[in-house]
Amino acid sequence: MPFVTKAWEDLTIQDDFMFKAVMYSKELCMGVLEAILNEPIHDIKYLGEELSLKAGYMSKGVRLDVYVEDEAHTIYDVEMQVGTETDEELAKRMRYYQSQMDAELLKRGKNYTELRQAIIIFICPFDPIGRGWHLYWYENTCRRDAKLKLKDGAVKIILNTRGTGEDITPQLQAFMDYVNSGILSSNPLVQALDQRVKEVKQNEEARLSYMTLELKLRGARKDGLDEGKALMMRIWKLLQAKTPFADIAEETHVPIDEVRQIAQGYGIVY
Repeated sequence: MPFVTKAWEDLTIQDDFMFKAVMYSKELCMGVLEAILNEPIHDIKYLGEELSLKAGYMSKGVRLDVYVEDEAHTIYDVEMQVGTETDEELAKRMRYYQSQMDAELLKRGKNYTELRQAIIIFICPFDPIGRGWHLYWYENTCRRDAKLKLKDGAVKIILNTRGTGEDITPQLQAFMDYVNSGILSSNPLVQALDQRVKEVKQNEEARLSYMTLELKLRGARKDGLDEGKALMMRIWKLLQAKTPFADIAEETHVPIDEVRQIAQGYGIVY
């Protein structure tokens, strides 16, 4: 099996590399957040270039795709998800991401009372919940009275780009159509996103970075190229056998997010 990823020319905003490249345009990132939240965001700052929240390679840590903070000190983690996970798997991963983000802040010497509002957003070209909605918005509420919210500042949002019905704004619908199938509407945000995708594809430095993506993200060079290839072959065989991602991560000591990246690179979906 050749160790290749998706052809450079075929990348879309759904692909992890391209999504990050596009979202690291401050104006576009703000535009996407405003479309999702349906409220203005005046400024953001990036909290780390693909911040890695893990103790070491052997741990099952996470790499946050887009990790930003707005002018009100709300923290956002925006992730493009292409694997067809169940609602329970997705929910528990969001919970884990939340715990790691909180732990990262507290490691800087902050008191728990200083934890900021944190919004985790998963963009999915599939419906993990199964209700057909475009947007699933979760906050902790009282079981006895759903209007009584727990003021812990934790918000989790799942976008289903294949949703049906008219339950979102035209701005967000245009964005979802573009993510889902590349539909290029006259919407200014979509036009700008598509232009950015074209600019990235014309950037030779970005192309070279993508060509080394497998080795860079998966640590295949950790103990030499031969061992790296052997590890990749082992993971590929497990993927071919439709082994659950969590089991592959456990067996190979490769973080589960990187297992998903490998599956995406080979076009394996299950």
